[in-house]
Amino acid sequence: MGAADPVVGTPLLVLGGARSGKSSFAESVVARFSPPYVYVATARPLDDEMKERIRTHRERRKQLWDTIEEPLELCSVLEGLKSSGKPVLVDCITLWLSNMLCSRSDDTEAALERLCETIGSVDYPLVIVSNETGSGIVPVNSLARRFRDLSGFANQRLAAACQSVFLVTAGLPMRLKG
Repeated sequence: MGAADPVVGTPLLVLGGARSGKSSFAESVVARFSPPYVYVATARPLDDEMKERIRTHRERRKQLWDTIEEPLELCSVLEGLKSSGKPVLVDCITLWLSNMLCSRSDDTEAALERLCETIGSVDYPLVIVSNETGSGIVPVNSLARRFRDLSGFANQRLAAACQSVFLVTAGLPMRLKG
């Protein structure tokens, strides 16, 4: 999206595959608003590869961003940001879902419904990143299939709750809604 593109309504959902450019695109949308910005990170730095991804994201964001790291209590963070007026980027929903599944939460679907309700009540610009996981092969184990199915359901629910939706492929954002 260039400078001549129309303003994108929020809440905005940005979907895409791994390394598709979705996070960079989401950051560029948030940067259209006045700083400071809030980056809500759901990743857990559990291994060297994830630590490197987190470092790369932090370097790209520089000093205009306040980072909140929250792997599970995403709704509480978003609710706590009400009345701040700060633009918020959540990256990413699929990591949050993975964290929920790994924590053995029995209420992942309920947490997703609560998230959609929270999104509908925010009073600040909000951009949400999520992976499109349903375009690949069928996973061989039940946990991986549950994750794939849950992330597909989550993306559908979030797309319905958001004013705008983009799909990013090969670094190219395509408007799906809004």
